[in-house]
Amino acid sequence: DVRRGLNSIRKICREYNIGGVFGPIIELLNCDEKFFTAVEVTAGNSLFHVVVEKDEISTQIIRHLNSLKGGRVTFIPLNRVKAPHVTYPQSSDVIPLLKKLNFSSKYAPAFAQVFGRTVICRDIDVATRVARTDGLDCITLEGDQVSKKGGMTGGFYDYRRSKLKFMNIIMQNTMSINKKEEELKGIGLELQNILFLLQLEQKITAFVTEQQQLDAKRVLDKSVLEQHKQDIANANKQKQYTSKALENKRKSLADVQMQIDQLRASMAMKRAEMGTELIDHLTPEEKDLLSRLNPEITDLKEQLINCRSDRIETESRKAELETNLTTNLKRQKQELEAIISAAEADALLDEAESKRQELMDANLLVEDATQQLKRVSDRIDELTKQLRGIKDEKNNLKGLEDAYERTLQDEAKELEQLLSKRSNLLAKQEEYSKKIRELGPLSSDAFETYKRKQIKELQKMLHRCNEQLQQFSHVNKKALDQYVNFTEQREELQKRQAELDSGDEKIKELIEVLDQRKDESIERTFKGVARHFREVFSELVQGGHGHLVMMKKKDGDDDDDDDDAPREADLEGRVEKYIGVKVKVSFTGQGETQSMKQLSGGQKTVVALTLIFAIQRCDPAPFYLFDEIDAALDPQYRTAVGNMIRRLADMANTQFITTTFRPELVKVADHIYGVTHKNRVSRVNVVSKEDALDFIEHDQSHNAE
Repeated sequence: DVRRGLNSIRKICREYNIGGVFGPIIELLNCDEKFFTAVEVTAGNSLFHVVVEKDEISTQIIRHLNSLKGGRVTFIPLNRVKAPHVTYPQSSDVIPLLKKLNFSSKYAPAFAQVFGRTVICRDIDVATRVARTDGLDCITLEGDQVSKKGGMTGGFYDYRRSKLKFMNIIMQNTMSINKKEEELKGIGLELQNILFLLQLEQKITAFVTEQQQLDAKRVLDKSVLEQHKQDIANANKQKQYTSKALENKRKSLADVQMQIDQLRASMAMKRAEMGTELIDHLTPEEKDLLSRLNPEITDLKEQLINCRSDRIETESRKAELETNLTTNLKRQKQELEAIISAAEADALLDEAESKRQELMDANLLVEDATQQLKRVSDRIDELTKQLRGIKDEKNNLKGLEDAYERTLQDEAKELEQLLSKRSNLLAKQEEYSKKIRELGPLSSDAFETYKRKQIKELQKMLHRCNEQLQQFSHVNKKALDQYVNFTEQREELQKRQAELDSGDEKIKELIEVLDQRKDESIERTFKGVARHFREVFSELVQGGHGHLVMMKKKDGDDDDDDDDAPREADLEGRVEKYIGVKVKVSFTGQGETQSMKQLSGGQKTVVALTLIFAIQRCDPAPFYLFDEIDAALDPQYRTAVGNMIRRLADMANTQFITTTFRPELVKVADHIYGVTHKNRVSRVNVVSKEDALDFIEHDQSHNAE
């Protein structure tokens, strides 16, 4: 359940991002291995108490544990734990356990709470003396423990199952795992560096390729520029040719215009002549000439029409050329001039120089990456050679191991044969020894006497002896051996009886010493409780007095001896001589004291509280839980009990949790909680002192009605 709780705490802190959780005591301490047993016996289950920074953190984690059903864990909040002030004895046989532990200083209150009241003693006798005189819990390195209250714990402790030893192994394995993970991360970083170099090489290759593409593009742009320059020159030549052709066309147009004017004048003359009948005036030769000229005139008219169409075509071609020159060639000329102006020689040189510098830097990076890659490759080759050598050595060792195994198998077979032969010989030896024992006891010189004789002679002697033995067949031949065996057994039993008697005496002595120490511890504890009982009763009951009386067998039931000092142990020396404790009190301080049977219910409650507070002063506890202890008390006793609880809480740093329906305890409380029940559900709310007193007053008035 504790292991499940610790695992749940780690999971909760990881999921809800809860800080201030330092871990269990067993993970926060470190000490020498010889103190493991003392530390484990002293702490017990406190080794698994979890140290946290604040109690709010433990409250939050407990809520999550309840909701997840994640087991039970005890927490030690550093803000609520205070280190006890302990005065250690100055002796070479006594060492404070806390000084032998290694832990962080910020965990000191928690470790002082668990180990602060314990000291390591040289042996059990020193531990008993220190516990009796100094009131400290003592422990030896073997794990034998003596409580300051008188209790003793001891016996065999299996150190092989030490929790601290297992935790050290776990921590070492964890550190080894972390170291291996760091080495793995380093290898991963080296691989990332190699991958980065490869990526860098790829980028450099891409940059070189891009540089080559830019150079090719620059050459192409240069060739295009040259082509454009050539086109501009051709266009200029074409322009000159077109200009000359235009001038010629203009001249030919002027000539054609003159010819047209002349033809128009000639046509006017001809029309004028056509208005008159020339034929009548013509001579026969002229008529004959006119008849020949009419076809020529018709041809000339057709040529004139053709010339007009050619002129129109020439003019349209001229217009197209002018349009092309204006719209295309001039625009291309402007664009080429802009490109020429943009592509200045200096800019091109600067750009070429920058590209050369980038190319040099890229070449340097490539050389550096190549060298690093070469070193990595050499390292890989070296490691590969080492691995190959290790593999070869492994194969050689494996071959030797196989050879040794074969040799071992052969020797095992030979050993098995020898063992079989030995068992046969031992069986024969046993058989012969049995036969010799059946013959009875032999003299010491029998073997020397018969060694020098032949086997046949010995067989004859044996035959004669057997015949003689037939006459004594009714005699017990083993009587002497049985006598010797019984004598040895008797001596062994007598020796064991002496050892058992000695052990019994020592055990009786130890029991007497332990009983005497128990009697002393009980009487010392009773004396302290009785003294505190008198003091507390005097504080609770003004003017009264009371005391405790130890009842013993020899005192009888009517023993009224009120002496609470330790008495000398009787001859029995056993705790069984105590039969009980008698309480005698007087609430007025006058007259005879009264026993518990003669007291009322409220007075019995006062006596019970007095005994509780007396024990608390003798052996303080961190907190107390009281359930309506003032229900049967009078107002004066309730006030006295409330004042005492307040004083103990302030002085002894002890927490008291009480339930009450009376105002006296409410007035001295630090925090007040009201418990309500509604719809079958209980709720706990923080209330103020005024509200609590009003509620109690209302409840008392309601009960009175």
